[in-house]
This record gives sequence, structure tokens and C-alpha cells, in this order.
Amino acid sequence: MPGSSVRLWLRPGLLGLHVLLVVAVTGCVIGGLWQYGAYEREQSQERVERSAMAPVPLQEVWPVGEPFTAELDHRRVEVRGTFGAAADQLWVSGRHQGGQDGFWLLAPLVVDGAGEALLVVRGFAPEVGDLPPVPAGTQNVTAILRPSEGEGAALDDRRVVGTVRVPSLLNELDMPLYSGFAVATSDTGAGLALAEEPEPDVSWTVGLTNLAYALQWWAFALFAVFMWWRMCTDQVAQARAAVPVPDDP
Repeated sequence: MPGSSVRLWLRPGLLGLHVLLVVAVTGCVIGGLWQYGAYEREQSQERVERSAMAPVPLQEVWPVGEPFTAELDHRRVEVRGTFGAAADQLWVSGRHQGGQDGFWLLAPLVVDGAGEALLVVRGFAPEVGDLPPVPAGTQNVTAILRPSEGEGAALDDRRVVGTVRVPSLLNELDMPLYSGFAVATSDTGAGLALAEEPEPDVSWTVGLTNLAYALQWWAFALFAVFMWWRMCTDQVAQARAAVPVPDDP
């Protein structure tokens, strides 16, 4: 009967196990949450440290002809070079900033001594307009490096492209390009708001020890539930077996 089953589970001999389960699971969950919070703090600290890194000359971290690597992603650099013609600039659609949809203005910057151009995001605009002029002469630009993006819409007659996919833009610009691009953090005279700085990507392995401890605490909680269920069901089964069965009339 359901009532007798409930009484068996609430026998004084099992109440201690129930209390012990609640204490053990609560402690394990809290311990896991604390360790997971420490893991997230490690991740946040790594983002802050990467965002605060001082810029270094581009050639020191990315020699000409070398591929874009994970170590270059979100690296702050100083680039010295000359912008290409204003007509070589492009608009990149699908960008979002300050609650607005809009476009990036992308321009090739021929790096001094490299013989290759680095595509630089000069700013953000809510609408496509006339291509602004480029500053004359040698420029010093501070920027954040980013990898080439994936597939997107092809260049249209307004010079709008869907993504910053460097291999596709090689044919459009007819000049050698670095295999990644950069988001300018210093004013390049475009008359636009600077594009928002991308948040650094942080490897999930940063703070891995804390994450492992969190998983261990939660595994302990599951083990405690298993042991509680096993011990209680055994004792309930024993109690049922000890109840005499009435003879048939």
C-alpha cells in the first residue's frame, strides 16, 4: 500500500540518512558553485589582462608571409604604413554597435617594409554612404588583430561585402594581403565612430583546475544520491521482508 511504503521510508532509522543526504548534496553543490565561480573569475581576469596589453609593432609578432595563428587573435599592434586609394575601401554589412545595425568601413593599409596590405576597420556607420577620403602619407595606426572571417555575401555595386574574408578580397583589391585583418582603436580620419573593440576570446583551459574541482564536487553530489538510494532501498526491502504475511482464510 502507498501509505505503508511512505511509513517505511520515514522510519526513524532512515531519517538520519535523509538528513545526511541533504547536508552532503547541499555542501557539494555549494562547493561546486564556488569553484565554478573561481573558474569564471579566472576567465574574466584573463580577458582584462589581454585587453590591457600594450600594443607592439606588427612586424614583431607577425612577420610577412606567416599565417594567422591563435596567438595573434586580439593582439594589440601598432601598424605603420600608407592607406590605399579611397576607391579601394569596402563596406562590411551585418555589424552591430550601440544597439544599431550597420556597416564597417574597411580599408587596405600597405605596411611599411612589408609589401603587403593589412585590411583595417576604420570605423562604424549605420548606413552606407560615400567612401570617405583616406589620410595622405605614412600613418601610425593602433589596432586589434582578428582572423579572416567565413563565407558571406559577395561584393556588390555599392562596394558592400558580407564578411571580411581575406581570400575573397584578394581578387577584389588586386594586392597582396595579410591573412587576417585589424580593427583600428585609433582615429584614422574617417569621420566615423570607431568600431567597438572585440572582446578577447579566452581558452576554456584558463582556470581549468577550478573547473575540474567544480565537476568533482558535483560528481560527489551524484554519488551521495546514489549511495542514499541504495542504502534506503536495501533497508526498506529488509523491513518489508520482516512484516509477517497473514494466512489465507
